[in-house]
Amino acid sequence: MPNPPSGKTAHRFYKWELLVLLFAAYFFHQADRAIFGVVTTDIQNDLNLSSTQIGAAQTAMFLTLAIMVPIAGFVGDRFNKKWIITGSILFWSVATMLTGWVGGLLGIIVIRSIATAGSESFYAPPAVSLIAAWHKNTRSLALSVHQAALYIGMITSGAVAGWIAMNYGWRVTFYTFGGVGFLVGLLFIFRLKGAPGETAAPAPEKNAAAAGAAAPNEKPLSVWRTIRTLVSKPSVLLLTTGFVAIVFVNNAYLSWAPKFLQEKFSLSPAAAGTNAMFWHHIAALVFIMIGGSLSDLMVRRAPRFRVGLQCTAMLLGAPLIFLMGKSGSLAVVCAAMFLFGAMRGLYEANTQASIFDVVEPRMRSSLVGLMIMTAFLIGSLSPLLLGKLQDVYGAAEGLSRGFVILSASWVLGGIAVLSCALFTFKRDRIVENS
Repeated sequence: MPNPPSGKTAHRFYKWELLVLLFAAYFFHQADRAIFGVVTTDIQNDLNLSSTQIGAAQTAMFLTLAIMVPIAGFVGDRFNKKWIITGSILFWSVATMLTGWVGGLLGIIVIRSIATAGSESFYAPPAVSLIAAWHKNTRSLALSVHQAALYIGMITSGAVAGWIAMNYGWRVTFYTFGGVGFLVGLLFIFRLKGAPGETAAPAPEKNAAAAGAAAPNEKPLSVWRTIRTLVSKPSVLLLTTGFVAIVFVNNAYLSWAPKFLQEKFSLSPAAAGTNAMFWHHIAALVFIMIGGSLSDLMVRRAPRFRVGLQCTAMLLGAPLIFLMGKSGSLAVVCAAMFLFGAMRGLYEANTQASIFDVVEPRMRSSLVGLMIMTAFLIGSLSPLLLGKLQDVYGAAEGLSRGFVILSASWVLGGIAVLSCALFTFKRDRIVENS
């Protein structure tokens, strides 16, 4: 059914309840992805799979996500977001549990790609659009809190999944996380609401007409007109390029960082998973909250602050990714993971908030879908790339070389976001009513 203006029936603090609900959902959304990387070695040994095969399975999952997510974006702009999000949570939780029953490479590809990625893709576009609709003056902070669930999910999965796998086997890990996620989905049936009506008013600046601000209560554009409108904005293309670079590195890190520490420094699966997920994501958690709060404060006086912070974080983070691959010291690698996580947090505090500054509310779910599609079509190749490098150079050396190569993508992404800040953002910007 079409999405009703449900904000009229919500209590005054509902926007924060919404954030708590979506935080819980995103926690299991990301933990599901992370636990596969944590128990990769156990899966390889049990099912007799090569690193290239594991990398191919991850690539297939990310490709499926890329194909499905734009469909989810267009659906999210046209139908009730509550039921799209709730259905996605229930479906992917069942798929996570089914991962524990697979018996070979084909089973992993089918379950992880078709079921898990196909259902998870329907979560992000409507979820971030829903947060943006309820949080206008606290948008960066709210989206940062939501993104923080990713980091907490990674930290928790690194420790808990490693412990469960070591004591009860890797299959029980998937049963556990999937089962709890399913219970969260049931809660959404009763507590989640759809989006209130959104409006966008012309900006008071001279360039407001060029920004194309939407009139109140405008209906969604057609699919093809939405695509044409989005790709015609240089700021959208440049900020999407930066996001592609982020996802390219994140996918590789999530898939292989635990094994990298395990092979290079002879750590146990639990120790490797904990170190790989904890140091990086605890820093990201702290700095995304700093970045979100700071951005909401500064953007009122300096509208380009969000994109400026993003390009700075990427250009400072690239050498840290390089150091992760080259250093032979566990302490130095963990320190680099921590600082790399801090830069990631500063960037991701504004992933959606910055691009929403140049896009009308009625196209935001579609935008997120197209962004994720583009990022994961390209970013899906990074797990396969690092898997192939391992088979050629050995696990430790191959992953070291892989992280060195990955650092270049952050340089390119940082340059793209910097170009937006300097040349296109002011012209494309849209200002909404509070």
